[in-house]
Amino acid sequence: MIEKMKTEAFGQIFSIMEESFPKDEYRPFAEQQALLRHPGYQIYILPEKETEIIKAFVAVWRFTELTFIEHFAVNPAFRNQGLGTVMLQELKHLITGRICLEVEPPENDLSRRRIAFYQRNGFFLNQMPYIQPAISKGKKPLPLFIMTTDGPVTEREFLEIRTLLYRDVYHVSKEDTGNTIVTITNPFVKSENSG
Repeated sequence: MIEKMKTEAFGQIFSIMEESFPKDEYRPFAEQQALLRHPGYQIYILPEKETEIIKAFVAVWRFTELTFIEHFAVNPAFRNQGLGTVMLQELKHLITGRICLEVEPPENDLSRRRIAFYQRNGFFLNQMPYIQPAISKGKKPLPLFIMTTDGPVTEREFLEIRTLLYRDVYHVSKEDTGNTIVTITNPFVKSENSG
């Protein structure tokens, strides 16, 4: 059964993140941890009850319009046991409305398998051009696709999702103007000049 993460478990979550994602797909520790103060950001975990080891986690942004899965990973020690499917199915029971997530283009066997996994779990691949803005200073923007539950999205719905993610998750001040994406300060991370 999945449950909300307790703050003290964040170190385990970040370790799984580091093992599961390329560096351009997650924030530095302090920035990622600072998101826990945001009311719309939640992490759900599947714990090993006896040892308190986290078997899997899903980090989501809950919005009125939809829920965005920002990170979803199974602890390498527990992979290939069907836990990813368990997590997604339980998450879908907790959350009403559309869920979306980002995936890499189907350019290699791993990305094709990942897309197929999400499709088996009720997600649809929307093949509209999408760039994930740099998740943090020093990180690179990434060409990705958006997958959604509740069927594929129209172009208008896609643009609404992109605008929501750019504004509220990535904090970009304007969408894509040519090849330039301008970011603004994350309000949940203290700057060196703030108290």
